[in-house]
Amino acid sequence: MRVKTVEKYNAVVIELKGNVMGGPEAQEFSDLLHKLIDEGKKNIVIDLADTKFMNSSGLGMLISGYTTIKNGGGVFKLANATDKIESLLVITKLITIFDHYTSVNEAVNSFAV
Repeated sequence: MRVKTVEKYNAVVIELKGNVMGGPEAQEFSDLLHKLIDEGKKNIVIDLADTKFMNSSGLGMLISGYTTIKNGGGVFKLANATDKIESLLVITKLITIFDHYTSVNEAVNSFAV
């Protein structure tokens, strides 16, 4: 998994590329989120457009990230989930937990509302 962060307006977009499998990458992801909170950046969008595969550890990584940001007073949203990832979120009922948008722009704009 590769991670790229981009600041867009009043949000930080984190692009996850490749396979999201947890493991050591989960700690790096957590460290990144804690760093963003420490910098006062609390509007987070996870861009899943280039996520090819996600296992249960990858889902756990997203849940942990959601909790970290929420506990830090922020908002954690998902964008661009592929059909495969979206069906995984539906099956696990996590679709009811995460705010989910069809595009990064839609997710970023939702912070202004």
